[in-house]
Amino acid sequence: MSGAVAWIVVALGLGVPTLRRRSVAIALVTGQALLLAATAAVQADGLDELVAAVALLCRALLLCGLLLVVVRRTRARPVRADAGPLVRGVAAVGLALLLALLVPSLGLDDRDAERALLALVAFALVTVATRKATVFHIAALVQVDNALAVAALAAAGGLPGLIELGVAADLIVVVLVAALLHARIYTEFGSGDSAHLRALRD
Repeated sequence: MSGAVAWIVVALGLGVPTLRRRSVAIALVTGQALLLAATAAVQADGLDELVAAVALLCRALLLCGLLLVVVRRTRARPVRADAGPLVRGVAAVGLALLLALLVPSLGLDDRDAERALLALVAFALVTVATRKATVFHIAALVQVDNALAVAALAAAGGLPGLIELGVAADLIVVVLVAALLHARIYTEFGSGDSAHLRALRD
């Protein structure tokens, strides 16, 4: 995996905690996933690795479709974040740099990929900590999975296709459950604010 691809994925990821629109966050994590799928296809050196690339592609398209349907069906006023975009951006970059300094080598062949992985995880953590909209929380979850895909592409031998299929299926189920929870919050309160989770009861 080239360093340029890793840093493009990171640049796309920084928009998730900082930008305002839910649809843009979905587009960014989908762009990450499509770029990773293309990279996996280019690096594929056999049927197993090609299956992993196809799994990444299908995962990206299915999640994008699912999340766009959720956004279209739950149109509401934007949920105000706990902090402004500049503060969120500085916090995301700061945490990414801190993790890069503190976390020892993860054993990957590519140090750029390790730093990219840590940056994506940092961006996801800041997103969950500072954004109230549930769709942003789902986008953060997808971003963490994209970070794992970065690690798989940088690891020697890559990730077996069947394992990638299983991971993709698990993520789709988790996101579907989260999307249903988001829809329930919207139905009850007319908003996608995760603070309403405290008020939900059976």
